[in-house]
Amino acid sequence: MSVPARAPRSGGRAAAADARPEPLVAVLEKRGRLLVAEPLFERGGRIAIDPRGRGDAGPGDMVLLGRGKRGVRVTRVLGRPEVAREVVEGLMVERGLWRRFPRGVEEGAQEVTAPSVDGGRWTVDRAEGSAARLDLTALPTFTIDPASARDFDDAISAEREDDGRVRVWVHIADVGAYVRPGAPLDAEAFRRGTSVYVPGAVEPMLPEVLSNGACSLVPGEERPAVTVEMLMDGAELRESRFHRSTIRSDARLTYDEVDRMFAGAEPAADPWGGPLEVARGVAAALAERRSRRGALAVSSPGEPQFEFDARGNVEGIHWEVQTESHGLIEQLMILANEAVAGYLADRRLPTLYRVHERPDPQAIVYLVEKLASLDVPTPPLPEHLSPQQAADLVGEVSRLAAAHVERTGRGRAAITSLVLRSLKQAYYTPKNLGHTGLASLRYCHFTSPIRRYPDLVAHRALLAGLGLDDAAPRASDLYDAGVACSAAEREAMRIERDADDICRAFLLERVLVERGGDEAAHFEGEVVGLIGAGAFVRFGDEGFEGMLPVRRLRGDWWNLNEEGTALVAERSGRRLRLGDPVEVVVGRVEAPRGRVDLYPADAGD
Repeated sequence: MSVPARAPRSGGRAAAADARPEPLVAVLEKRGRLLVAEPLFERGGRIAIDPRGRGDAGPGDMVLLGRGKRGVRVTRVLGRPEVAREVVEGLMVERGLWRRFPRGVEEGAQEVTAPSVDGGRWTVDRAEGSAARLDLTALPTFTIDPASARDFDDAISAEREDDGRVRVWVHIADVGAYVRPGAPLDAEAFRRGTSVYVPGAVEPMLPEVLSNGACSLVPGEERPAVTVEMLMDGAELRESRFHRSTIRSDARLTYDEVDRMFAGAEPAADPWGGPLEVARGVAAALAERRSRRGALAVSSPGEPQFEFDARGNVEGIHWEVQTESHGLIEQLMILANEAVAGYLADRRLPTLYRVHERPDPQAIVYLVEKLASLDVPTPPLPEHLSPQQAADLVGEVSRLAAAHVERTGRGRAAITSLVLRSLKQAYYTPKNLGHTGLASLRYCHFTSPIRRYPDLVAHRALLAGLGLDDAAPRASDLYDAGVACSAAEREAMRIERDADDICRAFLLERVLVERGGDEAAHFEGEVVGLIGAGAFVRFGDEGFEGMLPVRRLRGDWWNLNEEGTALVAERSGRRLRLGDPVEVVVGRVEAPRGRVDLYPADAGD
């Protein structure tokens, strides 16, 4: 198997195969007799539009621009700049996401998922040279996902053995049975590298007929899977086996439902109720062991989930925080990933590992100094810190920081960010260098092949090693594949972050209008970031964010301290620290750009 060539990127944006101009989204405006385009997401000069290239677009429309024979022309009307969902769509298009699959890829996906000759029931593995599947359809099985999820790539089974040990099965969608090396479908999946999830939309790695259809482990339907079977003695993995299987999920559970079951507020039904409780015990033991091993503890503020009205306007937000049900799935997926990585490493089979290298010792010294300046307890450091000592200490530092956040109720976003930014960024590589954040010696991504290409690589490596498929990754391709997949992941994170900022800004505009009155723009907030030019503040129950420039902190001259954790007033010595409460007034909101300017509430005093 060879990894397909990746489409080139320019400025972080994927370039199209036909060398079309870099995407630019703009809003059309009437200027006298001319129609001009104002770039939407970045400030820039207005662009004259070829009068014969405007199509049906008119003033106020948000459009995608391209270059024609006679100048700049409108290639697509994307919507209106005052509608949040349409602006997010525009962001995705400008960042190089195609928002559709090439016709040949769609046709290929339809072909590989076409009903079999016996009337539509999936019965035959489509992978050439694969062995017969293990029938696990009688095994009680369930999935746990967010309520909004549409693609289910992992499912769980568990049972207690007579000797008290526990057998756990982690079933993962067998994407490799459909996405074959060398096919246009595979080349397109590699080009995308990952699915991109933004509020109200997704740019999937695979066409919907696969991601939400044939590969999705929906309840009541037989599905092809790759199963990791693990025999557990407490938190210790005693034995692991790997199968190409056929499964049938008995229930599609949500995180909220499972949390209610764990709290005793809702019953867990047969046949999956017992296995769920068994899996819960295994996950708890794994979490405790991982903490003892020095894994990173992160006190996350949660992920924003937006609600939209029928027109695409943001009408609400809630924050999805990590709960016990999230932890259950996380621990079992990590366990399966480690089992697969261990099998591949022991046999020196080429694959992509998920690597998180040991931190630089000096970075951990700086981290401890920064936390100490915020009165966060820190462990003592040896005089000369080695890379291994830094890796061993970072878990303890993160646990003390998380405990401080829980105890004080302040600094969750800011202190968590300090800890994470002191570490190296995780990436994909064919070299097994371990995962510091998880305190894992051997780790790969295996459990989400519907949405991540490196997981598909691991599937192919595992199945080829087991003699169940002939699509082994080629070692010579994997370094470049790791670089490409890591870059795709980083770009996806930037797009997702910017889309969240845009939706928060649109919601803020709505809240300000609904509140009305002189006090509408006053909020209690908390400092979540600092630069020399000012403070980033998270404010309001909805978790809005904005920038409070130092030039608006009147009456003194403010400088960022050496640790970067406080703005300090030269004359008075007043300090504005990370995690400090602050009252702000909203000034200007540029919703399509996700920008909010703030003033101190006492600016007029």
